[in-house]
Amino acid sequence: MTEQPRKSLPQFYVTAPTPCPYLPGKMERKIFTHLLGDSARVINDALTAAGFRRSQHIAYKPACDACRSCVSVRIPVFQFEASRNQKRILKINDDVRRYVGPAKASMEQFTLLRGYLDDRHPSGGMSEMTVLDYAAMVEETPIATSLVEYRCKNEDGRS
Repeated sequence: MTEQPRKSLPQFYVTAPTPCPYLPGKMERKIFTHLLGDSARVINDALTAAGFRRSQHIAYKPACDACRSCVSVRIPVFQFEASRNQKRILKINDDVRRYVGPAKASMEQFTLLRGYLDDRHPSGGMSEMTVLDYAAMVEETPIATSLVEYRCKNEDGRS
């Protein structure tokens, strides 16, 4: 008998319940796995299609008891057609420009994130994040990643 090479399948884990950062009085749990090795990209693609999100080398999805309020939304970009209202909003925001670049953290990005966390999630799981934690979150990943920034345009094209 010939032995077949074994493919390493991801192992999944479930977190303990913690206070939900979005719905007061609710508890959240997540199912997660580590994205490791040569198959990380393929596994991430499959899990993304199943509603998982990614942070660094971890793919996760809400798995709360009796609650399905969190829904990952995926938009088939090449099939998308803006509605009249969306076109109106695009026109209003005509001065906003998109910049796509490598996954490289900056102090400006961290400051923006820090303000958001302090305002919206002061006791959440990322509330103690440092600039080094942020850099690791953005830059340390087995998945090919780009960073997209949106800015209002001024004379030099940047805000």
